Amino acid sequence: MTVEILSDCMSTTPTHEQTRILVQAAAAACESKKGEDTRILELDPIDSGLADFFLITSATNDRQAVAIADEIEGRLKREFGVMPHSVEGRRRGDWVLLDYVDFVAHVFLTERRAFYDIERLRKSARPLTPAEFDAELKQALAAKTRAARGKSADGSVSKKSAKSAGEPKASTKQTKSEAAKPKKALARKTTKKTAKE
Repeated sequence: MTVEILSDCMSTTPTHEQTRILVQAAAAACESKKGEDTRILELDPIDSGLADFFLITSATNDRQAVAIADEIEGRLKREFGVMPHSVEGRRRGDWVLLDYVDFVAHVFLTERRAFYDIERLRKSARPLTPAEFDAELKQALAAKTRAARGKSADGSVSKKSAKSAGEPKASTKQTKSEAAKPKKALARKTTKKTAKE
C-alpha cells in the first residue's frame, strides 16, 4: 500500500521521506543480490546540493556488481516508476554508479571500495546500516502520522464532519418520502395536462 501511495506522488519532486523510501528499497535490492557491507550515508546539508544520501555496497566480482546495479534499477522502476538519471561503470563492473539525483547508489568491487574509501571522504556524513535506516524511517513516518491525527483531534474538522455538523441528519425514511413527493406531484400535473388536451 505504501508503494502505491508513493508511486502516485512520485510525479512531483520527491520529499525527504519519499527519498528515504527509495533508498530503503535500493538497500533491500542490494541485500537480495548478496551485496556485502551495505551502508547508507546521510550527507550533511552542506553537501545536499550533491545528493541527500549515498548508498554504498560491495560485490565479490564484476558480474555480481552488475547484477546488484540491475536489481536496484529494476526494483525502483517496477515499484516506483523511477529511473536513474545517469548510470556509469556498468561495462567494467568494478564501480557502478546509479545517480537518482536525491541519492546515489555506488556498487563497488571490494578492492575498489577499499581503495576509494568514500566513507572516509565524506566524514561529515552520518553512516547508517540498512536496519538503522529502516528504524529511523519508521519512526519518522509514525511521528508524521501521529502529528496528522493530532491535528484532526485538536479541532481541525474534516470536510465530511463539517458538512454533517452544519446540517441536521434526516432518517432514511424521511429522505425517501421527501424525494418521492415532488415526483408524484409532477406526475399528477403531467396527467392533468394530457387529460385537458
